[in-house]
Amino acid sequence: MITNDELKRRQSLPIFEKIRWSKERIWDFYTHFDGAVYVSLSGGKDSTVLLHIVRSVFPYTPAVFVDTGLEYPEIRSFVRTHENVTWLKPRMSFTKVIEKYGYPVISKEQAQYICEYRTTKSEKLKNIRWNGNKYGQGKISEKWKYLTEAPFKISHKCCDIMKKNPIRKYEKESGRFALIGTMASESRIRMVYYLKNGCNAFELNRPRSMPISIWTEKDIWEYIKLFDVPYSKIYDMGCDRTGCMFCMFGVHLEQSDLFSKNRFQRMKETHPKQWDYCINKLGLGKVLDYINVSYS
Repeated sequence: MITNDELKRRQSLPIFEKIRWSKERIWDFYTHFDGAVYVSLSGGKDSTVLLHIVRSVFPYTPAVFVDTGLEYPEIRSFVRTHENVTWLKPRMSFTKVIEKYGYPVISKEQAQYICEYRTTKSEKLKNIRWNGNKYGQGKISEKWKYLTEAPFKISHKCCDIMKKNPIRKYEKESGRFALIGTMASESRIRMVYYLKNGCNAFELNRPRSMPISIWTEKDIWEYIKLFDVPYSKIYDMGCDRTGCMFCMFGVHLEQSDLFSKNRFQRMKETHPKQWDYCINKLGLGKVLDYINVSYS
């Protein structure tokens, strides 16, 4: 188990020490599985840097991109500039996901709690989701309890269906294990995961490596500049996140005032056709209205 202090120490290392650290973890993971690995490539800056580092050590390592149909067109175009990339597609479209399960809103954790509260037949689980367990954990936040009465479905299942399921199928058929470009600094969940498992999680049911876990966003941009690594032009258009365009997880945390815009307000300017489709055709407008988030 890694301590918080040790994580902070590692995060404070200079960039070239972090590069060496990451290459050592990549080497260990690659050799442990006799080269049966792949890089999970989203087209974002983090996975792009990871791919660059991995291929500086093992040039023929394949990459895998899940084409959900929800990526920015600039991301899809950028991924096409890379060689040796396998493109995967989900079996279910986003439209079908929200029809059958519900919209991804607030956070994956809160969406799960809300979904389970509304659909479970277990009074015990229902009580936990409303009041928490004996430690007060696992409950819907007081701020979002009103969403249990929302006139639309809410669910956490979108990412599993559209991204994780195609990846699981690929891993089973190929026998390869993932190198993933996530960082402990990105979220509490990823920090806890790193403290428990470290960079290389060999003992999990699905072993995986996260060689840049001790990096920060500042390190990513520093590496890009140091090695002149090409990146998607979507970042130069004002986007600071490149996940699924229509995902509403965390949008309520994005500042929206005279001087800044949230992802949907930016989308209206940069990608008006996609904005109109998701807000009006897919019904995201009614959901954002319900949680009091502006989108125009």
